[in-house]
Amino acid sequence: MTVHYSKDHEWIEIADHEAATVGITVHAQDALGDVVFVDLPEVGRKLKQGEVAGVVESVKAAADLYSPVSGEVVEVNEALRADPSLANTDPLGSGWFFKLHIKDTDMAEFDQLMDEPEYTKFTAAN
Repeated sequence: MTVHYSKDHEWIEIADHEAATVGITVHAQDALGDVVFVDLPEVGRKLKQGEVAGVVESVKAAADLYSPVSGEVVEVNEALRADPSLANTDPLGSGWFFKLHIKDTDMAEFDQLMDEPEYTKFTAAN
């Protein structure tokens, strides 16, 4: 499994060639505070890298959720829609947002993302 991070504080994990899982980072959920609502993308929607995929609303603010790479949404986390606090309690696990099918031609977009040490350094500097 490979996890990468965006400058917008999304993570993406490729576990197999079927779909990559996307969520927000611990840093993002800390900054947002208690998440009270999520607007998830429609299954079948084709997203470009950096495109707004949805919205995360908390008691403090609302923030756009961006797609870290291009792909087609193949699944959304209905449990998160029912219980948005999963984004706070388990942002890297059961609080995932959506899954993307990524074409081999779009795999190069991962080179623009950060690995964990790079992301840690990035969040420490910001």
